[in-house]
Amino acid sequence: MWTFEVSTVMKNRFLAISSAGPNRDSSKGTREQPFWDEHAAFIDQLVEEGYILMGGPLVDERGMPHGALLIVNAEDEKEVRDKLKNDPWFTHGILKLKSIERWQIFVDARK
Repeated sequence: MWTFEVSTVMKNRFLAISSAGPNRDSSKGTREQPFWDEHAAFIDQLVEEGYILMGGPLVDERGMPHGALLIVNAEDEKEVRDKLKNDPWFTHGILKLKSIERWQIFVDARK
């Protein structure tokens, strides 16, 4: 049986998909990248605000990160771009925003 999410908050869900930026050091893990502390603080603030619902690195078969995925609450794609443009990893080229997709949730097993 499918469950359908009905939200009282008039926001949409978006997937923000990033790839490695030109300044990402592929020999280092996620937490070893430059500006990690600043990036983590920025993301933590958006989580606290209820803007980011889930997120984390995208990894290859060896477990090496090559990008990131965020699931966010936003009115539209412009809001997602405006909110994420100040992430230190975007401003310093550790990540680059690859795509933003609106996501309609049909199945949600969380209780």
